[in-house]
Amino acid sequence: MIKVFDLADVSLHNNRKDCWVIINARVYDVTKFLNDHPGGDNVLLDVAGKNASEEFEEAGHGSAARLMLDEYYVGEADLLTPSCGTSTTTNPKAETHPKQHTIMEENMQSRLGFMMTSVGLLAILGGVVGFMLYK
Repeated sequence: MIKVFDLADVSLHNNRKDCWVIINARVYDVTKFLNDHPGGDNVLLDVAGKNASEEFEEAGHGSAARLMLDEYYVGEADLLTPSCGTSTTTNPKAETHPKQHTIMEENMQSRLGFMMTSVGLLAILGGVVGFMLYK
């Protein structure tokens, strides 16, 4: 079961002791990462309890940062429903709003693309190493 939070839910987690952010329609509890964030904790505290997708993308985070997000994942963000301050648990097979489905699909395609690129680069590197050893 996937936990779904609306904006009001996430907005309650807006301080140093309880810091959540939304990035690309996914909710992350980054409280334990505040002291380790390379840009400093204020960068995260400035967007605590908010949708930080734009800031995350503008900062130019690489693949390592994107992979680290999985460690802090707590659920999905419902960005379309008017905030009512209550979280819900949904069945991942249940019907979702078309726009939310599109966002989730884009996230999955992005992850798949990253994985395929990584596999391709490893294959090329393996070929180069094999060629050098053969020579």
